[in-house]
Amino acid sequence: MTVAKPKILQAGDAALVVEFGTAIDAALNDIVHRLDAAIAEARIPGLVEAVPTYRSILVLFDPLIATAADIAKACLALAETLDATEAKPGRRWIVPVAFGGALGEDLSYVAEKTGLSEKDVVALHCRTDYRVYMLGFAPGFPYMGTLPEALRLPRRENPRLAVPAGSVIQGGQQSAIMPMVMPSGWHILGRTPVRLMDQRRAEPFLLAPGDIVRFEAIDAAELPSLEVRAEAGELIARRSDAP
Repeated sequence: MTVAKPKILQAGDAALVVEFGTAIDAALNDIVHRLDAAIAEARIPGLVEAVPTYRSILVLFDPLIATAADIAKACLALAETLDATEAKPGRRWIVPVAFGGALGEDLSYVAEKTGLSEKDVVALHCRTDYRVYMLGFAPGFPYMGTLPEALRLPRRENPRLAVPAGSVIQGGQQSAIMPMVMPSGWHILGRTPVRLMDQRRAEPFLLAPGDIVRFEAIDAAELPSLEVRAEAGELIARRSDAP
């Protein structure tokens, strides 16, 4: 079965959006990334960059080389070559996290607002598989889903200006890990020693769209030694093919 024809939306005079839907959906996201790969391989004249998101691709082009109609026609032709197959997960990662306390200052708030105990909040997070839908906002920042309904809360009314690197956070139906110190209005649940971005690695970004992340709770006393090992270049996150 072929993929449903996407919408083409104008985004200024040098960009288009190729939109496949409006929902956070693994199958939809898989199509987006397969089209992104096809666009990269096609080397469309005038195309500058393609930026995949949850459900669409922003396509930037040089208007001195190609028209919007040229780019739209090429993208639609490539979309017609894709099959609507089931989304295929990428690599599976086990990411250790020290939850709560000073490392996860919003854990008690999330527990209170959801009517769960802190232990149950952690347990739900640790038995959920999170798909990496896209990287964005900051280098290596993974937008992951989907958060169990029992844990979903609105984001903070007042964002923090500096959330520590390695913070495991949640907002709405999404979860994420902070690759560096930066602002965020999401709720902080814990801290991982895993470095999402390390320029010493052959592939600097640890996670890629389609990867699956599962969190593993560790004692806060383990975190300092793991952070030293991570700083020295050790991966810390473990690959796993187990369901």
